[in-house]
Amino acid sequence: MGESLPSGAQHHSDALRKPVKTLRVKMALLGSSGVGKSSLAIRFSKDQFSSTSPTVGCAYFTRMVHLSDVTFRFEIWDTAGQEKYHSITPLYYRGAHAVLLVYDISKRETFVRAQVWLKELEKQYIAGSTVIWLVGNKADLDTDRQVSTREGQSLANERGLFFMETSALSGDQVSELLLAIAHRVNECIGEQQGGLSEWQEPTLVDLRHPGRFNPFGYCCKVGP
Repeated sequence: MGESLPSGAQHHSDALRKPVKTLRVKMALLGSSGVGKSSLAIRFSKDQFSSTSPTVGCAYFTRMVHLSDVTFRFEIWDTAGQEKYHSITPLYYRGAHAVLLVYDISKRETFVRAQVWLKELEKQYIAGSTVIWLVGNKADLDTDRQVSTREGQSLANERGLFFMETSALSGDQVSELLLAIAHRVNECIGEQQGGLSEWQEPTLVDLRHPGRFNPFGYCCKVGP
């Protein structure tokens, strides 16, 4: 029979275990209108499918991803794909640690458009500071496919991008994509100089009692 540990004692490994930090990761989704960027963003954040209207300007989502030694808080910026918003889109993806260039595998023109977005992106980012993924979405429409998997992979190889096909509708490969991005960000950027900043849970204040922590809700409580 093994000996029990003295009361209050902890395993040596537990005592030496470093606390897991939460680091902020800015991720932007670029691509033509209708390729499923918003549906992907909702899959990332809620693991749900939602058929959405075209995004106006930009939409914002968050998702926590836990690795063995770090937690990432993904701050997901879903940009509008309509041409009229093209000039303001760089405001949303500038400084992103991860960018997804999304196209619809059943519409070749969106694949061509993704390459235009890539040229724009290359003017903005610094090599080594951004992980870029080419994403062929709507893989559930395989019977209507206009862009082969090989063609997508070939473009990614030529331009030094990562590549994956997904289906926001079925959820296929969406979780795998987010986890792969987390690992690549951790390897390529991590806590290097000028890399990821630490995220702290915001302190909530009850304005009725200044200085008192308010555990309810995500904003200050105001009122009688």
